[in-house]
Amino acid sequence: MKLLTNLIFDSPAVSIFLAVVSLFLLYTFTKKNYSRNNTHLPPHPPKLPFVGNLLQIGSLPHQSLNFLSLKYGPLMLVYLGETPYLIVSSSDMAEAAMRTYDLTFATRPPSVASEILLAGDMAFGPYGNIWRQMRKISTTHLLSSKNILTYKTMKEEEIRYMMQEVKNQACLSNGVAIDMSKILYSFANNIICRNVSGKFFRDEGKSDLFRELIEENVAILGAFSFSDLFPSLACLEGILGPNGKSKKHKIRWDKLLDEVIELHIQRRECGDDGDIHENFVDVLLSLQKDPEMCSHLSMENVKGLLMDMFAAGTDTTYIALEWAMAELLKNPNIMTKLQYEVRRIVRQNKIVTSKEVTEMPYLQAVIKETLRLHPPSPLLLPRQSMEECNINGYIIPKGIRVLVNFWAIGREIKSWETPYEFKPERFIGSEVDYKGTDFQFIPFGAGRRICPGMNFASSTVELALANLIYQFDWELPCGMTVDDFDMKEAPGFNTRKKEALRLIPKYRTSIHG
Repeated sequence: MKLLTNLIFDSPAVSIFLAVVSLFLLYTFTKKNYSRNNTHLPPHPPKLPFVGNLLQIGSLPHQSLNFLSLKYGPLMLVYLGETPYLIVSSSDMAEAAMRTYDLTFATRPPSVASEILLAGDMAFGPYGNIWRQMRKISTTHLLSSKNILTYKTMKEEEIRYMMQEVKNQACLSNGVAIDMSKILYSFANNIICRNVSGKFFRDEGKSDLFRELIEENVAILGAFSFSDLFPSLACLEGILGPNGKSKKHKIRWDKLLDEVIELHIQRRECGDDGDIHENFVDVLLSLQKDPEMCSHLSMENVKGLLMDMFAAGTDTTYIALEWAMAELLKNPNIMTKLQYEVRRIVRQNKIVTSKEVTEMPYLQAVIKETLRLHPPSPLLLPRQSMEECNINGYIIPKGIRVLVNFWAIGREIKSWETPYEFKPERFIGSEVDYKGTDFQFIPFGAGRRICPGMNFASSTVELALANLIYQFDWELPCGMTVDDFDMKEAPGFNTRKKEALRLIPKYRTSIHG
């Protein structure tokens, strides 16, 4: 089994170090003294000295933790190295942590990587006055429902680019399957770059650089650092290398973002304001000049907020689209039903519009079902308790880190009939939504830390999927049956498909007369 340690440490020095110290340093780490009898803590699997339960966590951490929770309960402790984590694996326990004790768990644990890369940001920042200001800026000025409507023209332009790319590749492939994973990832990357920087990323030829940096973000922020797991040995982090990697990556981001920001400033000074307020950079630069906002929005905060958009935006859109298409090909009856809805509402248009998407309940149900079974972030971003509390009779100590396993919650038998079946109909006529009030369905989190970009992400996925289904018919590669179609997840902390999504698109010329 590929171990979690393979995902966390990419330096051979770390593996050697762990092998050596585990032989003779059994109790060198600093144990947490919770001043309570252990019987009052949540149950936990047996752990080894120093490494804790790391060896029980495989290459798909959310699945490993779900397996352990079936034995030890929906509220359990696991020790990743010397650091205890509270694992929440049911809707009831999630509601307790994210509604009843939302304020108690409102902060993020310290992380070396996020402190280096995302200083001054909102998503990974600790709870407090600065965080509240960054949250207000994100929800009010960047990602409000009103602002999302202003981005619809840009979204539709990027949809046209993607449709043309699919058409071009279909023509060149002569009936051979094309790599839709690559196309969908490029679209997701372009849509977030366009929202952040306007047309800069394409006009200046920076698309590939943005893509490369975003990929590295996922690798760095989606894993634990050495000091996350072994805080008593944090002094060795610099020797073992991960810090240096994050710092070098931060330098590259700073250089690119400085260039983006400077060009936007110059354009504004020259009176070239063609797409001002259609991208995040211009919105934030305008807010910096607001007397009420300027004291809360340093250039470091601007960069941190922009980095948040990059860190979350690309993967959420790409993973949701990839799995939605995969499930539709795996379930052709659902594909037929969805195509009927989309093509009944959209007649001879060349592109499905944002307005038309609002009239497609089955499309929205397909996307909800995709997010239930394949959440882009199966383990929600970690929280940390700011004070001791009691959940379900267990003492939850101050300072403990919390991971909510939505992958497990989305398969909870008491909440979902036939939970492993892809069945969009379960959402038709249901009021269950991902706004953070239905704790059996929280792909974007809940409470104070709910993802502010959920409306932007969901509307983007809806529009893209509707157009893919409307403009093309889809087939599996020649010779492949539904039973052969691989639906395994790739190793890691998100739920990308293990195998690239290769499909044959058939362009519907009849609707483009």
